[in-house]
Amino acid sequence: MTPFIADDHGIIYRKTALAAGFTDDDLRRACRRGEIVRVGRGAFAPAEKRTPDDAHRLTVIASAMLGTVAGVVTHQSAAAMHRLPMLKPNFQRLHVTTGDANHGGRTATRHTHVGVVAPSETVDVDGVLVSSLERTAVDIACTSPMGFAGALAVLDAALRLGADRKVMRKMLRATRRGVGQARRALAHATADAESPGESWCRAQIIEAGLPIPRLQHEFRDQDGFVARSDFDWSGLLVGEFDGKVKYQKYLRPGEDATDAVVREKKREDRLRRLGVMVIRWTWADLERGTVAASVRQWLTRLQLDVA
Repeated sequence: MTPFIADDHGIIYRKTALAAGFTDDDLRRACRRGEIVRVGRGAFAPAEKRTPDDAHRLTVIASAMLGTVAGVVTHQSAAAMHRLPMLKPNFQRLHVTTGDANHGGRTATRHTHVGVVAPSETVDVDGVLVSSLERTAVDIACTSPMGFAGALAVLDAALRLGADRKVMRKMLRATRRGVGQARRALAHATADAESPGESWCRAQIIEAGLPIPRLQHEFRDQDGFVARSDFDWSGLLVGEFDGKVKYQKYLRPGEDATDAVVREKKREDRLRRLGVMVIRWTWADLERGTVAASVRQWLTRLQLDVA
């Protein structure tokens, strides 16, 4: 707990603290003691464990409330506001798009893009004018440093959040840098992908020219439901992405990660008894680019069609 007054978003503004009788020295001491952290110029928040996108969201909101955002919040910053997952996001800078060609550029904390964001492509999120979900996904798909995988991941996530595919397809008719990879990714994008890691797995499979897997298929045996797989081919080969939050996601009340791992092992044993081969990938496999090779190996072993 801190003695400073925070707004509904949990942001402590310097001007509010000073008006309440605190001093700049009080704020500095609280920062040094680790009680509060700076989230923007003249803005702080209680020191809590936050995800990078949650922390960036506070920066965006604080900047907008303090009147330092000249334009529409876009790209990664808009994604943070929409809670739109991305593959390897970089929240070093606050992204804004302006129609003023004289004000584009980058600083250590701000990236100002020059362009047009139509009123129909903007929405209000927590009092901040940001690009719409569709426009945000398209902007990131065209500019992701992760290439096709980054584009696929953000478009999958946008569809999962309810984005309109037709609207995004229309936006991608315009000629702009990166539009080719974004169009290709949109053709493969699906709301069934549940995480950026799963999307990256699928991107490697697609780029290797391998058969496209079925997503989120339910397997059952005589006792009922067995599993819902990340990927499968012909019901004989299952692919699972094991992100670090995979098991935590399925924790039941009173369980720890070990309980979830044991349950996952039993689930896999039941799949094997159904004659299903299960292969698993981690972030390390994605970084090494070995996902497609393992799929090709098992498709060949199981005499399934390999394109």
